Amino acid sequence: MNTYKIIDHEYDVLVVGAGGAGLRAAVGLSESGLNTACISKVFPTRSHTSAAQGGISAALGNAGEDDWRWHMYDTVKGSDWLGDQDSIEYLCKEAPKAVIELEHYGVPFSRTEDGKIYQRAFGGMTKDYGNSPVQRTCAAADRTGHAILHTLYGQALKHNTKFFIEYFALDLIMKDGECKGVIAWNLNDGTIHRFRSHMTIIATGGYGKVYYSATAAHTCTGDGNAMCLRAGLPLQDMEFVQFHPTGLYGIGCLISEAVRGEGGYLTNSKGERFMEKYAPKAKDLASRDVVSRSIAIEINEGRGIGENKDHAHLHISHIDKKVIESRLPGISESVETFVGRDVTKEPIPVVPTVHYNMGGIPTNYKAEVLTSNGKQKIVPGLMAIGEAACVSVHGANRLGSNSLIDLVVFGRSAAKRAIEIVKPNTPHEKISSNETDKCLDRFDRIRNGNGTNKTSELRLKMQKTMQSKCAVFRNEKTLKVGVDEIQKTFEGMESISVKDKSLIFNTDLMETLEFDNLIRQATTTIESAYSRKESRGAHAREDFPKRDDVNFMKHTLSWHNGKKVKIDYRPVTLSTMSNDVQSFPPKERIY
Repeated sequence: MNTYKIIDHEYDVLVVGAGGAGLRAAVGLSESGLNTACISKVFPTRSHTSAAQGGISAALGNAGEDDWRWHMYDTVKGSDWLGDQDSIEYLCKEAPKAVIELEHYGVPFSRTEDGKIYQRAFGGMTKDYGNSPVQRTCAAADRTGHAILHTLYGQALKHNTKFFIEYFALDLIMKDGECKGVIAWNLNDGTIHRFRSHMTIIATGGYGKVYYSATAAHTCTGDGNAMCLRAGLPLQDMEFVQFHPTGLYGIGCLISEAVRGEGGYLTNSKGERFMEKYAPKAKDLASRDVVSRSIAIEINEGRGIGENKDHAHLHISHIDKKVIESRLPGISESVETFVGRDVTKEPIPVVPTVHYNMGGIPTNYKAEVLTSNGKQKIVPGLMAIGEAACVSVHGANRLGSNSLIDLVVFGRSAAKRAIEIVKPNTPHEKISSNETDKCLDRFDRIRNGNGTNKTSELRLKMQKTMQSKCAVFRNEKTLKVGVDEIQKTFEGMESISVKDKSLIFNTDLMETLEFDNLIRQATTTIESAYSRKESRGAHAREDFPKRDDVNFMKHTLSWHNGKKVKIDYRPVTLSTMSNDVQSFPPKERIY
């Protein structure tokens, strides 16, 4: 039995995570007068939204004619028809309003000559329902996420959001199927805190660190997703992991799609612009899954660059230096810093790298968490937003610059819905020790682990398995081997070793807790991939190369009971919210 002293807190709403989604929700909630707390394991402006470079999509039409319906069509097509069209309609219709709101908050967008928000081209973004490219991605140079994050943090402080910084969320407090808050560990002083709230909003980001090579920071461990799994809730569409076509070779950091949006192009070892072969119309601005697979094919067929023929080149030396300096300054610095190349003279070495998780906690467009035990229903007291959520606007493949708009639109939507549901200063139900003991017993068991397995070794084994067995291309044989290897790695948790038993900034313990979160998501990801016997978006099966709308036009739901994964499915929503908006029936996806 654990003996931890618990410090109690009571709030109307609790936001877990202080990235773009969490901060946008916190701003709306605090502004409305709800007593709002936001907990984060890193300082808010260190959240991973700061790494988003290229821009945020919205059909403003500042660079020519545009329409939110065209944005909706592109997003449905980009999702390979796995996106829920009611949610996509909401996203694209609300996007212009959300971006103008960010501008009013103070986001320092780059500007056109006439003072409007600058918009650049991005992959898969078109006008007139796919007939020609459009400049739809609003940008603050190539540091858009950084600009948005800092602005929203300032707004949250302005409206008196209460922040608990460097608190590690351990588990949800669940009672009779309802979420009542979160248990968290204060890394600074080692205390355990129980946050009770009428609404808990998970905004903990993605879980990119299940892979060995990823653009994700070390903090991207999908903590909220794992908390839901431990609470008996499912995750959705976990097999759909996006590889960004242009991760910096040997380093993994992101080379933004903005580079190709400004006119950059890819070549192989023969100097050929190979994207013309795979996407004759869109070329280098095809969707990310298409470009990633194209690079992988070039490498697999022996046309890769370098001693090991294992990467491609991205060229921007033909672009005006002034354009590079004003619109791509961060990229230039990264390439100079990490590989010592001058982008105005030399090509950038790139290779597909894990970048984004389309899957996550299933929600509706109001951000309410859904569960399904034969019949879909809402989990009272619980919401999820951002990369942690799967509202399924991205489906099987996210279009570039749709992630930042996802954060602010659904962060805003969560705040609006919580304001409708939660009455300020409503008394909280009493929580018995039963609701917290299970969480603290797990924490105590891991903290006092005296086994033979090192966290670092298990984590590396997991990452190497996911990188090789659940990669850009997949097949039955490699996935089956991967399922078995990941299960063995998960079982290694039973004899984990944590040398440092202290509670104050114990990074050994923190990394072990994060690994416990990651390995649960690795198992649901690879099991979901093994079960989906088709190719769709980012999920490319060599043994099932065609999309199968008859058998797999459905979302994967995966549960993890602490031992095994259970797989089930729910239908994709192909209808729109409003009668006057057309839906887009499935068709072949060609760029």
